[in-house]
Amino acid sequence: MKRPLIAPNNLSRPVNDHLGKESLVKVLKQHFGYSGFRGKQLEAIEASLSGRDCFCLMPTGGGKSMCYQIPALATSGIVLVISPLIALMENQVMALKARGVRADFLSSTQLACTKEKIHEDLNSENPSVKLLYVTPELVATSGFTVKLINLYNRGLLSLIAVDEAHCISTWGHDFRPSYRKLSYLRVHIPGVPIIALTATAVSRVQEDVIKSLQLRNPLILRTSFNRPNIYYEVRFKDLLGDVYTDLSNLLKSSGQVVCSIVYCLERSTCDDLSLHLSKNGISSAAYHAGLNSKMRSTVLDDWLSSRILVVVATVAFGMGIDRKDVRVVCHFNIPKSMEAFYQESGRAGRDQQPSRSVLYYGLDDHKRMEFILSNGIKKKSPYLSSSDELLKKPLTDFKQMVDYCEGSGCRRRKILQNFGEQVSASLCQKSCDACKYPSLLSTNLADRKRNGNIFKKRGLTPVFLQRSFVAASDPSSEYWNREEEEDSNEDISESEDEALVIECSAKSKISSKATLDEKFEALQRAEESYYQNKGRKKQVKFGLSGRNIISEALREACKERLSNALNQAKERLRNHWLDIDSSSSSLELDCFKKYEKVGKTFYNSQVAATVRWLSSVSYEQISERLSRNSSPHDAENKPKVIEIAATSSSPTPANQLLGQSVKEDQFRAKVLEKNVYEPAAAVDLSHGKVDLPPIPSFSEFVYQKANNQNRPSSMDSESAQKRIAEAERKQRVHVHKKMKQ
Repeated sequence: MKRPLIAPNNLSRPVNDHLGKESLVKVLKQHFGYSGFRGKQLEAIEASLSGRDCFCLMPTGGGKSMCYQIPALATSGIVLVISPLIALMENQVMALKARGVRADFLSSTQLACTKEKIHEDLNSENPSVKLLYVTPELVATSGFTVKLINLYNRGLLSLIAVDEAHCISTWGHDFRPSYRKLSYLRVHIPGVPIIALTATAVSRVQEDVIKSLQLRNPLILRTSFNRPNIYYEVRFKDLLGDVYTDLSNLLKSSGQVVCSIVYCLERSTCDDLSLHLSKNGISSAAYHAGLNSKMRSTVLDDWLSSRILVVVATVAFGMGIDRKDVRVVCHFNIPKSMEAFYQESGRAGRDQQPSRSVLYYGLDDHKRMEFILSNGIKKKSPYLSSSDELLKKPLTDFKQMVDYCEGSGCRRRKILQNFGEQVSASLCQKSCDACKYPSLLSTNLADRKRNGNIFKKRGLTPVFLQRSFVAASDPSSEYWNREEEEDSNEDISESEDEALVIECSAKSKISSKATLDEKFEALQRAEESYYQNKGRKKQVKFGLSGRNIISEALREACKERLSNALNQAKERLRNHWLDIDSSSSSLELDCFKKYEKVGKTFYNSQVAATVRWLSSVSYEQISERLSRNSSPHDAENKPKVIEIAATSSSPTPANQLLGQSVKEDQFRAKVLEKNVYEPAAAVDLSHGKVDLPPIPSFSEFVYQKANNQNRPSSMDSESAQKRIAEAERKQRVHVHKKMKQ
């Protein structure tokens, strides 16, 4: 079979060169509601429409997506968008469809029938899709390459957009090897223009991206990295009595809680901090790869729709999320590089309104991240050259971040200088804490340095020489791909042994100015953390890794979720007999017992399923499940015919049983565990005494055991009880006769 001939460039690119600025503005206003382009958007769009390659560097929130979405709407062809995150693709496609734009994405998370429909559309004579989002991993497959060549030969491919292009470069802060394979696009599809877009790229990264993608005489567009509407601030953990409380007060400082993102290094910190904020009246939720995809989607939807205002997340959250009114972005731990910090903090104030970036910096975080990066170099070495400079780059980048925190100069100026912008000292206009409160910053830096020296003399500085981090501690990627969910390296600092870090974190909170009561409280927190860690070690014996342990904080958070769901069910059913506390404890305990040995991923899924179940079930179904949870009997192997004498003559209603405490349920369960084989035998609990039945003989015991295994599962029918009683009577007579013989 002959290979298809490559079409000429003028046939492979259906471009309308006659579209002027007015026509493009009309397209912009019709589909997106904007009256004009920002920055250098128009230059990038005109370059793509004319068939010229383009490298576009715009800050976070600068409107990079318009540079390829407008060309898709202004031409008759298809724009291929290569994106690093499936979550990002889903969000953008959903937003485009809501605006009436035909967009789709291909990923492993879609149903087979959905993928088939997309491929059928691509194979049709006139495909309806205008923007097709794919991952770099899919582009690298031979099957999809053939599909692209087919579109190119038919003149249906108008533009290729490479989003987050800094991932191509080993000098970038989020290098992904799969991005390197995109160089084949120029070989197989030579006549289609390519636009590379990023928000963070120094000059060396820019050169590497242009060379890797083989861009031909590209138009290079760079805009300033300055975000004048963001106020930058650093707070020192070592000088704060309680960092959690300080963060709560910060989020409430404007009089009401505003839309915020809090970034943490570890998943467990996300869970604990989210629980603390919720207890302090701040609507928040945790978001990380330890949760299943449904829970992540629920959290994201709740945050986008303002049902919750604060998301406590690891660094994978926020990429491409189209929410412009984020007022506060907090880093609870120091980021690994200035590029990462700029990208994450830049998610605040995309509507150009005043916003804040607050970074909590402590000695623990400094030492821990330094250790992680040093060990991460070994894991990254297969993808790196033997250049010493390249191998030391992670630590060099981190030192710039440390200087941002520990230095006394203007923070805005440090950010811009990192990206090669030389600015005057007057640019800041007191929009960072270093310029607004220079004397206070000097005092804080002196106090922090003095406390650090005291900690070193007392031996309280965290020691990481014997630390061994799990494979997931690789800091090389902030991006989470659901196709590789099991190998996700989103969490930077998950460790196999958290005891030392917890202990050192508790000690680092003890300020030299702390009172005796504050020191006792800090020691008490350390003691509680120690015993919680002992519980985690027990779970490790079951084969769980440190990142998958079900913590006490997570259990409390899940219990609170179940309580809220039960309250809603109570209002929906208008039933006042439902005891919320005992019922939520029972349901949470049931979820924990089922997945204690498996880990928190399955545990979270079970809790989420229970919450959804409570939203639609009847009171009788809730009653049945709670009754089943309170009894330890197995439906097939345990006796069912047991009578319990109550103080009143009438049986206790099911709705009153639901109101009993968990302790009472456990006591009743212990009583029910007694092997009561005679249906007529009753257990009297009215006066606190338990009258046990007589001990059966050996022959009676053998008979009772055999008969008990053959009993029907349901004893509600009177006829069934009579038949069993008659069978028991005949069997006793038969045994008695044999014993006489």
